[in-house]
Amino acid sequence: MSLTKSQMLPLGTQAPYFNLTDVVSGKTFNLNDFKDKKGLLVMFICRHCPFVKHVQKEIAKIGKDYASRDVGIVAISANDPQAYPEDAPESLRQQAEELEFNFPYLYDETQEIAKAYSAACTPDFFLFDKEETLIYRGQLDDSRPGKIWVKVDGRDLRFALDSLFEDKEVSIEQKPSIGCSIKWKPGNLPDYFK
Repeated sequence: MSLTKSQMLPLGTQAPYFNLTDVVSGKTFNLNDFKDKKGLLVMFICRHCPFVKHVQKEIAKIGKDYASRDVGIVAISANDPQAYPEDAPESLRQQAEELEFNFPYLYDETQEIAKAYSAACTPDFFLFDKEETLIYRGQLDDSRPGKIWVKVDGRDLRFALDSLFEDKEVSIEQKPSIGCSIKWKPGNLPDYFK
């Protein structure tokens, strides 16, 4: 397991375009599907990573808790399934069904979308406002695998989401997410890792 931190894409960055297939429904979703929402949460996750396993129930809970709010939510997996079969689309579908994800779980086969977002680890979170401008990137909360004294509650991400709905500025004091590095295909390592 190679630990990596978020690249902390600059706040104010416009949401990169994506057009990817949902591993559950087989439907295609793109950035424009969420243009009428007050915000869009993009989460880079996978199935095998212990850091994702540690928070995946909270990720599913956030999906349910904000289902009635005016926010789009998508999860994206970009890991190389040849090296990590647990992150292949069929396995991701099983993960989504087991956890009852109520948001699209998209598969980034070429890894180009992960690169466009400067995604570095799983999990990695990006929240955009109505103008598709980045207002939050970083960690879910302070919990980590093995830190049993810190509750998994999604505090940082929830605070950013709530600030968006309350028309408040999201604090620029944001902590990077920490997790397993995205598993890049051979020869596909992005420039920001070199």
